[in-house]
Amino acid sequence: MKGSCLCGAVNFVISTKITGLYQCHCQLCQKQSGSTSNTATIVKDRYFEWLTGEDSISKWKKTSGFTSDFCKTCGCPVPNRLRDTPYYWIPMGLIDSDEQSSFEEVKISSHICCHSKALWDRLPESGTHYDDMPDDLDSFISMLSE
Repeated sequence: MKGSCLCGAVNFVISTKITGLYQCHCQLCQKQSGSTSNTATIVKDRYFEWLTGEDSISKWKKTSGFTSDFCKTCGCPVPNRLRDTPYYWIPMGLIDSDEQSSFEEVKISSHICCHSKALWDRLPESGTHYDDMPDDLDSFISMLSE
């Protein structure tokens, strides 16, 4: 499945089936997305490949380690390596695929950082809810892709 930023300068491909998404409700993700949360997935680096535009990416890193990579032209958040791990964070709004079959079984399986959700945000009852980040990151990530 392919993805791109808003202006099309940054393009990438994911070569694994995405089965689960998560929404992060922390205040950093609220600011980054301009919404109540971001909807994303995480894939192993061997399933992620930049096609074009790596030179169009700027990075901002908070002292806590939170990183925001974005397109220099349109400001759109783009995938980034998840700290010092062999994984990439993928904002799902960037996926260009219009193959309905690619998404028939995809669902939001988890909500993280629920303790800091926006006051007006109403979380669905479905999915696993975490007050903060999940303790076992590897198990959490394994729920998101094959």
